[in-house]
Amino acid sequence: MAVLKAGVLISGRGSNLQALIDAAQKSGYPATIACVISNDATAGGLERAKAANIPTHIISHRDFKDRLAFDQALDAKLQEEGVQLVCLAGFMRMLGSWFVERWRDRLINIHPSLLPAFAGLDTHERALEQGVKFSGCTVHFVRAELDHGPIIIQAVVPVLPEDTEETLAARVLEAEHKIYPEAVRFIAEHRVNVLDERVFITGIAAASETLISPIDGLAKSPAAQ
Repeated sequence: MAVLKAGVLISGRGSNLQALIDAAQKSGYPATIACVISNDATAGGLERAKAANIPTHIISHRDFKDRLAFDQALDAKLQEEGVQLVCLAGFMRMLGSWFVERWRDRLINIHPSLLPAFAGLDTHERALEQGVKFSGCTVHFVRAELDHGPIIIQAVVPVLPEDTEETLAARVLEAEHKIYPEAVRFIAEHRVNVLDERVFITGIAAASETLISPIDGLAKSPAAQ
């Protein structure tokens, strides 16, 4: 099976980029990172890419008259590098509909919530304010609307009573590092199909256990006996 060439777009420290780099360096992983592009020359993730001998490029949105011109420059560089799948990993620029449609079903993003819940910014703050008992993260195909698109994979983490935004964010980030490489692997192995804006993945078993939070006292209740 041919190895899939991924391009990763970043704006910051690149922790999810590192998870993808680590996965790509393992024997038998079906994808490689062809290049890393940042719109910010100070992004820490650029050093991670350089340490792994991955080509890096800086394309600043400030150098272009409008979003379309910026998107076209991104597209040109990705095409030049032979990229087949674009991975957004903390890329803090909205991509326009021209780019999204050009890369339709070849453009993925990771978001720190169980979409469609808590799309947008301040996800952990809003999760804590709403008192949810579970949070998590989502890898999805990108559509023009912010944080929308067919869901590929999700991971669930508990929200603890003592959680702060920082502790919840750390727990979710750990889950992100697990599922992003898995999503890329599914795509690279040609196991992902999009039908009517839903993702179907061949050759896997769905989770069957019921997750409950909090669980203390359930075993003692008459209904649980």
